[in-house]
Amino acid sequence: MDNEKSFKKKFKLFDMNRDGKGVYEVETRKPTLKFFFVLLWRKFSQLLQLNLMMLLKIIPILTVLGLYLLGTKTPTVTEAIYVPISGITKIIHAPSLTAALDLSSIQMELPVLSPWMNVLIIVLTLFLALTWGWQSVGSTYVLRGLFRGDAVFVFSDYFHAIKKNFKQAFLLGLLDFLFTAVLILDFIFFYYRTGVSFGMDLMYFAVFAMGIIYLVMRFYLYHLLITFELSNFKIIKNALIFSILGIKRNIMALIGFVVFLAFHIVLIILLLPIGISIPLVLPFVYILALFGFISTYAAYPIIDRYMIQPYETTATITNQNQDQQD
Repeated sequence: MDNEKSFKKKFKLFDMNRDGKGVYEVETRKPTLKFFFVLLWRKFSQLLQLNLMMLLKIIPILTVLGLYLLGTKTPTVTEAIYVPISGITKIIHAPSLTAALDLSSIQMELPVLSPWMNVLIIVLTLFLALTWGWQSVGSTYVLRGLFRGDAVFVFSDYFHAIKKNFKQAFLLGLLDFLFTAVLILDFIFFYYRTGVSFGMDLMYFAVFAMGIIYLVMRFYLYHLLITFELSNFKIIKNALIFSILGIKRNIMALIGFVVFLAFHIVLIILLLPIGISIPLVLPFVYILALFGFISTYAAYPIIDRYMIQPYETTATITNQNQDQQD
């Protein structure tokens, strides 16, 4: 008997049915903060692969920013009223006119773009707008698989999701791109006008709040698309509902974003003055996939709790009733 126990213990290493370190069932593991880091460590190499594909989403944005920041610029005033007030002050000298001129003379630098630069910006913007939904649905499909513990093949799964949801991902992506672009432009517009009036300050904070809400809604948009057969209107409506139902997990995800961004900013402040520029490049190695993983870890349990589990419970009861009738 002792020899038999020793033999079984010795060769337990080769037991393919035993629970391995890298094997888990999502249903048996609560998506806690501790398990997040465990799962992140297990899936980090695949996240690095996914991040390389997700770079196509920010390369056009970085290129346009580079043209704006590094190109030739010309100063200009931001308020249209500056020119008439400037003309009036040359005729009439009054303290109130001088104060109004000072308030309206705030300047900003605009890039001087050549024709080829304009063409390049238009092409990059069109590429980003047309592929926004496809890129989002492909990366979301991979991230969902990594969270659930599915057998994930990053490249093939990415394009499988695009092919399977080609039309709807394109349409939802256009809406998502337009909403995101409008919110960003509005935020920049009101940011430069804060302090001008109470109304401008109020609109600035309103746009900021709307941006946060929509950022949280994006946690759910593409997960709902690849998991259920819903219209784009219902996807957006359910995403808004889940942004409220999952408020605790959503806040934790936002805190995670801030912590990782702050970490890199601190690295840049500490290391760049001494000639170490790695912190400038390091975020592009993994930050996009990491943020996607954080949002998936926050959002998918909420979707599972309120949509998947009730459906499975209903289906199980229906099957049991049918079996009893048979």
